[in-house]
Amino acid sequence: MSRTDFNTLLEAGAHFGHLKRKWNPKMAPYIFMEKNGIHIIDLHKTVIKIDEAAAAIKQIAKSGRRVLFVATKKQAKDIVAEKVAAIGMPYVTERWAGGMLTNFPTIRKAVKKMATIDKMTADGTFNNFSKREKLQIERQRAKLEKNLGSIADLTRLPAALFVVDVMKESNAVKEAKRLNIPVFAIVDTCCDPTDIDYVIPANDDASNSIAVILTAICAAVAEGTEERRLEKEKEAQEGIVSEEEGAPKKEGKPRIKKAVKATIDAEEAAVAEVVAATEQAATAAAEVVEAAAEVVEAAAEKVEAAAEAQAE
Repeated sequence: MSRTDFNTLLEAGAHFGHLKRKWNPKMAPYIFMEKNGIHIIDLHKTVIKIDEAAAAIKQIAKSGRRVLFVATKKQAKDIVAEKVAAIGMPYVTERWAGGMLTNFPTIRKAVKKMATIDKMTADGTFNNFSKREKLQIERQRAKLEKNLGSIADLTRLPAALFVVDVMKESNAVKEAKRLNIPVFAIVDTCCDPTDIDYVIPANDDASNSIAVILTAICAAVAEGTEERRLEKEKEAQEGIVSEEEGAPKKEGKPRIKKAVKATIDAEEAAVAEVVAATEQAATAAAEVVEAAAEVVEAAAEKVEAAAEAQAE
């Protein structure tokens, strides 16, 4: 079943493009006709593209990764903040800070700074500052909250980017492409779809159009997240059942700690040295006995020779 239908998009005004003189020729495959100097978007293709994007974004959410939604234009920011916050995904509705993706560690430091200020307020350290310092810190905290508060829980780079108005959010798209992050976007007739991985051709200026598309995308994300939760619960339940049934565990090789192994090796080496020394001593003793036997034999020969001489 489709995420949305032709009539819903038509009622939302998603088919209205920009003036003909402002069009981008690369959007030609998605344009149905031109009427009164305005391009009309082919909503049949829009429905197909929404389903493709929703299926892909659902798999990303199901894998446990995050999708960053970007919409700083006036018509979209409130809609994005409302719908995306409901599914627990990060979003940017104020100014796009340069390097938010390519210089992500610095952005994380700013977010941690905001957390540090909150900690100072909680433990009472904030009360030790002067009135002027308190005012400065409060202003800094408000500014950080406004620009970065919605991505405070984004601890690593997002797996994908969803953009409303490619031209306005061109910096975000460039950073995503530089890091090979897939981009989903609502693309109007005046935009260049070249750098967009999942193009959704539609009117990006009408709030109703944006709301209809975002509803479908957010529903897909919510489904993926729910399926992931159910799978985890099922795995945990199966693990508990297998433990209760006493399922035999795989027998692996016994592990020996490094310290114990080193001690055993040292003892074996010492025993080998003692055995070698004993063998050397035995060999030397045998040589001494052999030499003594030769001396005794030589002495006996001399006595015998002396006796023979005396007899003669």
